[in-house]
Formats: sequence, structure tokens, C-alpha cells
Amino acid sequence: MRFSIFYEHQLPRPWDDGAEARIIHEALEQVQLADKLGFSTVWEVEHHFLEEYSHSSAPEVFLSACAATTESIRIGHGIVPVLPGYNHPARVAERIGTLDIISGGRVEFGTGETSSDMELGGFGIERADKRAMWEEAVPEIAKMMAQSPYEGHTGKFFSMPARNVVPKSVSG
Repeated sequence: MRFSIFYEHQLPRPWDDGAEARIIHEALEQVQLADKLGFSTVWEVEHHFLEEYSHSSAPEVFLSACAATTESIRIGHGIVPVLPGYNHPARVAERIGTLDIISGGRVEFGTGETSSDMELGGFGIERADKRAMWEEAVPEIAKMMAQSPYEGHTGKFFSMPARNVVPKSVSG
């Protein structure tokens, strides 16, 4: 049996001075303890504009700190919204590659569409398009992480010329 920990950094109001810093630093301490106790994975979501539900808008920064201060716990994105207007596919591939290098090959990459109208509307994404955007982006991200150079893509929701998307993951 494996145990993991999962963070959204929920912070109900009222917020006092230092509340956001406290929740992040306490989570980092928990991750370091979980690593020492043999937990399998730390998972971090990505959400935007959800004030009390999640203060996790830059998970790659939090996960990098986790990777740099632990030895064996796997580092998981659960999930990275890969809708091109939300996170450009090339930026996702670059973030995953960099995090994998920092962690020594411990990254778990989870993707998704997101479901919150607050988030979708904040990035100007139509709910009706989100599944098709995700379906277009995911295989292209995999190619970007594997191909040197990436062959490029012309699609409905994003296009990109051939480029070498770097850095590449150390684990594959």
C-alpha cells in the first residue's frame, strides 16, 4: 500500500496577515516529514481565482521547493490544466522538464481541463471548447517532451512551429 499527500492550499476567510505564507510553509514542512516517513507522492493542484478554495496558482514553484528539500517522495502535478489559453502546451512541457530535472526524475504529470467557470472565464475559455482543447494539447505536450526538435503543430486551438522544447525530462 502507498500513501500520498494532496494540496490545494485552502484558506477560508477572514485572512490575517501572513496566512498565505503560513499555509505554504506548513505544507512544505509536512512534505518533508512525509518524505522521511516514506510517503509515495506529494500532489499539488493548479487553480486560479478560487479565493477560499485554493491558493495554488503556481504549483510548479511549490513542487520545486518540495523537490529541492526532499529525497525520495515523488512530485506530482494533479492536475495541470493544459488548455492552450490557460497554459500553453510548450510552457507545460518546459515546466515538467525543469521540475523533473530538479527532482532527479521524480515527477508525476497529471493533466486535465478544469471545470470552474471562474477559472475558465478568467482566461476567456468557453466551457464548450475545453474538452476539445485538452484533447488537442495532451498528445502535443507528449511529443514536445520527447521529440528533438518538436515537429510543430497546426490545430484548431493552438499552432506552433517546429522548435526544440527544452529542457527535456530526465526520466523519459
